[in-house]
Amino acid sequence: MEFQDLGLAEPLLKALAAKNYKTPTPIQQQAIPPLLEGRDLCGIAQTGTGKTAAFALPSLNYFHNNPKPIPLHSCRMLVLSPTRELAAQIADSFRDYARFMRMKVTTVFGGVPINKQIRELQAGVDILVATPGRLIDLIEQRAFHLNGVEIFVLDEADQMMDMGFIQPLKRLVKMLPRERQNLFFSATMPKEIAELGGQFLNDPVRVSVAPQATTAERVSQYATFVNQAEKQALLTLTVKDEDIDRALIFTRTKHGADRVVRFLEGAGIPAAAIHGNKSHAQRTTALQAFRQGKVKLLVATDIAARGIDVSGVSHVINFELPNVAEQYVHRIGRTARAGADGIAISFVADDERAYLRAIEKITRVKCDIVPLPENFAEAVRNLPKPTASKRPDRPMGGRDGRRHEGGEGRRFGGGERGTGERAHRPAGEPGAAGDGVKRSFRPRNRTGVGQHKAAVRKFDGR
Repeated sequence: MEFQDLGLAEPLLKALAAKNYKTPTPIQQQAIPPLLEGRDLCGIAQTGTGKTAAFALPSLNYFHNNPKPIPLHSCRMLVLSPTRELAAQIADSFRDYARFMRMKVTTVFGGVPINKQIRELQAGVDILVATPGRLIDLIEQRAFHLNGVEIFVLDEADQMMDMGFIQPLKRLVKMLPRERQNLFFSATMPKEIAELGGQFLNDPVRVSVAPQATTAERVSQYATFVNQAEKQALLTLTVKDEDIDRALIFTRTKHGADRVVRFLEGAGIPAAAIHGNKSHAQRTTALQAFRQGKVKLLVATDIAARGIDVSGVSHVINFELPNVAEQYVHRIGRTARAGADGIAISFVADDERAYLRAIEKITRVKCDIVPLPENFAEAVRNLPKPTASKRPDRPMGGRDGRRHEGGEGRRFGGGERGTGERAHRPAGEPGAAGDGVKRSFRPRNRTGVGQHKAAVRKFDGR
């Protein structure tokens, strides 16, 4: 099957050809036909499966076939996203697919002046991609309403729940017109998410691609038991020893991410951080440097990194394990894209062992245990001092929650989970410092991860 077989309008086929997209991904093959018929849809799909195009193409096709004036102070299509970065990516994808159409696509999220957004929305837009907090602020200021919405998309529903957006979402859904098409996407489908979808979906078509364990089975997964206080020394050795194209390093907290960067820079290793205390401009700059390969190491929190699709990530390093096992699947899913190999490395403190057991249960994959390197004790003693702490990032004011992860979230009682800066007890695991065992995260009978570059293809929202 090719895109031209799906019955899409000529301007969309022309845009797809310009991007050299010929064959739809599995979720696009399953989702586009029923969406073209106007059906509601419930989709289980992770980032990188092509779900953005799965809902963007049929929606744009509808607008092409049903031209209408843009409603003042409203939109014809509303897409809700949990984070600024994902919202920006979705909007960029819409602009790409609509390049041969007259479509006004706008984003609203925290981190930018709200008055500018109010002015942009006065005349209305065709497609609005928004984070819930800022959208509610605009509605409360009577600068925007949802009366014109014909298509409603809720993306990354499970992450919305993690960030505490359930009540705001319920509130927004009540403001929508009764007659509309609903699209609901989530990487996982626990009971609470299914119940949420059932509240606004009408006889939906259900599609599912990329089961949770699929990605995990393609990634070489390793774990090392280490004291929490000694993780920084282990990270410094790891990034020096590993053949890294690009690595995402995950911490549980924003301050932890900044601290990791300072220690890496103190060791002469360039790195950048992305989290909710960074301004939108700072986050955009860091992501751009990472995508372009100017910085090989990007340190991030789960919420800030959610939905970011960066090609060529060879390593995912869990500086701290997530306390929700599904989040681990999201993390390692950022490598091993497009059939390439990938490596996931986890540093496990004593009080994180239960997290590791839960992760291995859900992924159905046992992590290979790698001992601490033989020179680890010396590395701990000689760990370079961190660079001086820079002036704290202070996002612009406003009441849209921009001081929180993803520019949204905790104002509604959610936000990042497991954020306590806790000291950990000694690991006491075989392979401790001085055991004389040299470690390696690289499989014996596999080619280097660096060889996967040619195979990695950027989805750009497909």
